[in-house]
Amino acid sequence: MTDPKPSVLFVCVHNAGRSQMAAGYLRHLARGRIEVRSAGSMPAEQINPVAVEAMAEEGIDITAEQPKILTTEAVQDSDVVITMGCGDACPFFPGKRYEDWKLDDPAGQGIDAVRPIRDDIKTRIQGLIDSLLTPATP
Repeated sequence: MTDPKPSVLFVCVHNAGRSQMAAGYLRHLARGRIEVRSAGSMPAEQINPVAVEAMAEEGIDITAEQPKILTTEAVQDSDVVITMGCGDACPFFPGKRYEDWKLDDPAGQGIDAVRPIRDDIKTRIQGLIDSLLTPATP
């Protein structure tokens, strides 16, 4: 019997920048070993085009993604919930692992301002993957 793969939900207000970049990195770097979701408390109409451009520079295409509304079910179905500036909009369930990543909002920023945000997200994603996929030592 195999263990179910861990699941992660990324939440920000508009689900158009930070959470989409984080989800894109996790999908790419975890190579299917982690289930990935993202949502927003007040989703935008479309993904931030500068976030799309920044991820394309890394060879990751997030153009097919759409901002999604945060649901209670998405939180319940996730092992780890990572918030990025959504404040109290995210429902809390005991037994879930919650992290709040303090990241600048890429909304309205140019590519030169978004690259450092993207790079910070990448570093955090690599640590997250290590924490979820590295077996605990007895």
